[in-house]
Amino acid sequence: MRFDELNESNYLLFAIKFYDNPQAVTKDDFEDDLKRVKYIKRLLRGYKKSGELKVHLILNHLTVLFNVFNDAAVPLLFYNLEEELWPCIMSFLVFLNRLPEYPKTKINEMEVDFNCLEKLRSI
Repeated sequence: MRFDELNESNYLLFAIKFYDNPQAVTKDDFEDDLKRVKYIKRLLRGYKKSGELKVHLILNHLTVLFNVFNDAAVPLLFYNLEEELWPCIMSFLVFLNRLPEYPKTKINEMEVDFNCLEKLRSI
């Protein structure tokens, strides 16, 4: 199956294909790791509403995501996050040096949230 663009019909297959967690032995383990995307989404929405950025918690979730999905974590994140949250997640990806090295893609042209980036640099 080709994954040129993630959509509702191939999202789960994409996640399964790139999932690599030797300690996971059940479907629940996989689902728990995939739920981290939802947790990040909730934390970023909270930041947009209240201005409170839980940097360490988001970094922890991102670390686990990158450990179990490797570079596939980036498309999983962008598929699940609304465009208004993209500058925030871009700030974390820049900070972690996890931007994909695709030539001239939409991701490389996105802006970062400088407030997020400043908070990340202060830790």
